[in-house]
Amino acid sequence: MAFRDKELRTPGSVLVDGRHLKRYHIDQPERPIEPEVEKAAYEELPLLLVDLVDDGTPAAGWVVLHRGADTGAYLLAYTWVWDNAVEVRVAAAGQPALDCPDDDPTHFVEVRRPAVGCVWELAVLEHERAAWVRHMLAPEAPNLAGYLNDSRVEGPVGH
Repeated sequence: MAFRDKELRTPGSVLVDGRHLKRYHIDQPERPIEPEVEKAAYEELPLLLVDLVDDGTPAAGWVVLHRGADTGAYLLAYTWVWDNAVEVRVAAAGQPALDCPDDDPTHFVEVRRPAVGCVWELAVLEHERAAWVRHMLAPEAPNLAGYLNDSRVEGPVGH
């Protein structure tokens, strides 16, 4: 199996229903995420977050939009809960292996499998865990602004 790095971009944070989410886009170096795929993904995002419970944890997290090498597109919304744990909600489009109804990368459906992410997406999770500890758990007072401004560096991701 051949493995290669993909490109990571950080287009800034979004506020979705009162929840601050850093955005990460992962795509093929020769094929950036198409505008219509991005639009469809961010229209789906509020649906993934609709039933989150407010447990007192600052309403923050991150979202990964990942365009596969084939017809697949993946949207993963990670949110902090219980002060120090992460919950993930996933939608996919154009990926028959995840029960998508067609190969349209703009037709997102929620994925109910217990996956947390692939090797490219997990690189972001590594950074986000450290950033949460650095800005929210280790200081005497949590620094949400510091956390939201601390994103993984753009560029190759994978190795």
